[in-house]
Amino acid sequence: MTALRQSAMMELEKLPEDKLGFILQIMQGLNGLYTDPQSERKEAFARLEQLRRKGTVTDDEAELASYREEKYGN
Repeated sequence: MTALRQSAMMELEKLPEDKLGFILQIMQGLNGLYTDPQSERKEAFARLEQLRRKGTVTDDEAELASYREEKYGN
């Protein structure tokens, strides 16, 4: 463990329990700043692919005809 990391650990040990949650939120936020942009792009693309695949319509004309039938009758 580096001296800097050791110093940080000692400071954390001095903090009262009720303040640790706040420190954890800050640390998690900092970790979020250093994410790999390439992995972010891959995750976003995967989410888009899932959204695209959610549609169950295979025949657009038949769906449109059923809506017309429902709304206007024959």
